Amino acid sequence: MTTQLSAPPLAPPELAAVHTRKLTKRYGGHLAVDGVGLTVRRGEVYGFLGPNGAGKTTTLRMVLGLVRPTSGAATVLGERAGTPAANRLVGALIEGPGFFPYLSGRDNLRALARHRGLRDAHVEDALAKVDLSVRGKDRFTSYSLGMKQRLGVAAALLGDPELLILDEPTNGLDPAGVSDMRKLIAELSAAGQTVLLSSHQLSEVQEICDRVGVISRGRLVTEATVGELRGGGRLLVRADPLDVALAVAMRVAGDDNVSIVDDAMQLRVDPARGAEVNRALVAAQVDVHEIRPVERSLEEVFFEMTKEDNR
Repeated sequence: MTTQLSAPPLAPPELAAVHTRKLTKRYGGHLAVDGVGLTVRRGEVYGFLGPNGAGKTTTLRMVLGLVRPTSGAATVLGERAGTPAANRLVGALIEGPGFFPYLSGRDNLRALARHRGLRDAHVEDALAKVDLSVRGKDRFTSYSLGMKQRLGVAAALLGDPELLILDEPTNGLDPAGVSDMRKLIAELSAAGQTVLLSSHQLSEVQEICDRVGVISRGRLVTEATVGELRGGGRLLVRADPLDVALAVAMRVAGDDNVSIVDDAMQLRVDPARGAEVNRALVAAQVDVHEIRPVERSLEEVFFEMTKEDNR
């Protein structure tokens, strides 16, 4: 039998929309989430990434109060996660939308709105934001997977919440729908709303997220800006003769920090050391054709950080 541990009171940073401390969830002998401590700042788009089974959805469900943590705690906009005070400030789409199948999309939203004490004007505004106004009269069963997903996002938008938590919001959308969702999230952020986004679309995350948290095997591996993750401190160098250049680069950067990629060298060093590397190569009578910082894609960083999960 699992004993529910009492969580100490949290004192989240002043600007935190979501703040967790040592958030942990155990199912029997399986540790699904292991001491996660993340901070989502107000007004930002935060990408929450991890392989299937890494603990993303369980973490989000604990933040929403849908799952009770084994230990640790979380706050949402300064309120204890899962309390009525916190839930009034949050809109969420977790693990796909669930609606009455034989009601129209509009009537499904109206039922949700009335339960929350909202007027029909909120429904029309939400349908317009996800481009479902024309199809709002149609039964939910007639919707494509992408339309069902957009209706789920519309439900999350009801009442203009301060925080949106979206679990795979582009699932089932075609390229045009993915682009529209990206624009919507950018508009919401520009209007001051905070978005916590879980997604497998790493190219989309790279374009729209301010910061990213990566979870692997239940543990938060890193939390940083997209730029910080992609930078990674690398220099690309094209030089001749390559064997001499390689020896010089290894002497300057260390043997383990130099690799050959497509007939060029990549050095895992601070790009600010570019001038130092260039001087060393020229002194060794190496012709330097190109030397510049390189950024990895978010996809490269993600697979590097979660390689244990992908074996």
